Amino acid sequence: MTGAEPLDRLREALNRPGEGSSDFDLNPDFAPPAGVVLRPAAVLVGISLYHDTPRVLLTKRSSRLKHHPGQIAFPGGKKDDSDRDLVETALREAEEEVGLPADRVEIIGSLPTHETVTGFTVTPVFGLISDAFPLRPERGEVDEVFTVPLSHVLNPDQFVIQSRHWRGLRRHYYTVPYGPYYIWGATARILRALAGRMAE
Repeated sequence: MTGAEPLDRLREALNRPGEGSSDFDLNPDFAPPAGVVLRPAAVLVGISLYHDTPRVLLTKRSSRLKHHPGQIAFPGGKKDDSDRDLVETALREAEEEVGLPADRVEIIGSLPTHETVTGFTVTPVFGLISDAFPLRPERGEVDEVFTVPLSHVLNPDQFVIQSRHWRGLRRHYYTVPYGPYYIWGATARILRALAGRMAE
């Protein structure tokens, strides 16, 4: 995926109306407890343009974290009261987690929200990163920062549905492995939603 035309298609796909996704999409028999108040959050799906081909920026969460240690994720987190909107949340978290300056990112759109089993409603915010920047992983949260080819995660054939037992039930989820990286859960589900839109 190179050149302006595919990026125009990406912008169009991101801004097309549609339904959101959730961790429950593949698990109709599993539902969150009644009365749960979802907390707003955002992630930055950063697409770097300074490689041979566009690549997606990802992190490997610290193995020392209490929640989701070692998992592959986009930079992001819950919305702070001081954030003007969820775009600012995504940009702030990306700067805090990997050192990406907000002024290096061109926001091109977002996907509808993704509801997580942990009680967040996550807005995936997409941005183009035209120039390289010095990586500065937040050592308390991030063990590694890496990229995968955008073409890999835009190919629906790269996604596999797998399952495991969780809280006494078998839970199904998307995966999109790349090399040594096992990308699954909400991160893979968001990427699968994008791949589906691009394939329309």
